[in-house]
Amino acid sequence: MLKIDLNCDMGESFGAYTIGADEAVAKYITSANVACGFHAGDPMVMEKTVSLLAKQGVAVGAHPGFPDLLGFGRRNLAASPAEAKAYVQYQIGALQAFCKAKGLLLQHVKPHGALYNMAGKDEALAKAVCEAVAETDESLILLCPASSKMHTAAKALGLRTACEVFADRAYEEDGSLVPRTKPGAMITDENEAIERVVGMVQNGKVRTITGKEMPIRADSVCVHGDGEKALAFVQKIRSALQAAGVEIAPLAQIV
Repeated sequence: MLKIDLNCDMGESFGAYTIGADEAVAKYITSANVACGFHAGDPMVMEKTVSLLAKQGVAVGAHPGFPDLLGFGRRNLAASPAEAKAYVQYQIGALQAFCKAKGLLLQHVKPHGALYNMAGKDEALAKAVCEAVAETDESLILLCPASSKMHTAAKALGLRTACEVFADRAYEEDGSLVPRTKPGAMITDENEAIERVVGMVQNGKVRTITGKEMPIRADSVCVHGDGEKALAFVQKIRSALQAAGVEIAPLAQIV
């Protein structure tokens, strides 16, 4: 039977500001990427999020990003590979402390936003991110696209990798995500998004922004939890996959 992980970015609230429907969405996912205080989140939010995930039985992953709260980690920063490596190690360590306090093991690491996209195409940055993960805890799984430089670097270092696809994002022909600034970058039609997800999981293919069909590997589907219809979207994707005979399971049971 085919297995797929459902992951969602969580813990992105900050201080008095609330982002996302974490409590509602957590019931339907198998892995969560928790913000570690650089692009979003703070110590209290991190503690609350890890507690929620422990209660729901959701596997916890670190979601390290650039130190850019104002830009939500989506702005490209001119960080050197050494700086990026230190940023990632720092954030993994912070989240591991909260996991340890709850008796949990950190399952994976998924870079956030601009760091994710830049390390996907920049070999030196990808190597730095993967070294940060491997040197901090070699048992961690790196969650990234199969077409990325991160995937290649992780394999070279002997890291476990899981390949991620997106339910609500369009793809370029090289397998990268269409930048949010471009028209058509976001898939807003729920039925279209669900159809694409089932196709990626069952057939290993996706239609790109240019209309071409491209092979794609899917170990995990990212479902965003901060939209107006986030809860319904997550529920529908899970139901559609199960109806197609796909088992929903955390990354550690897949790779």
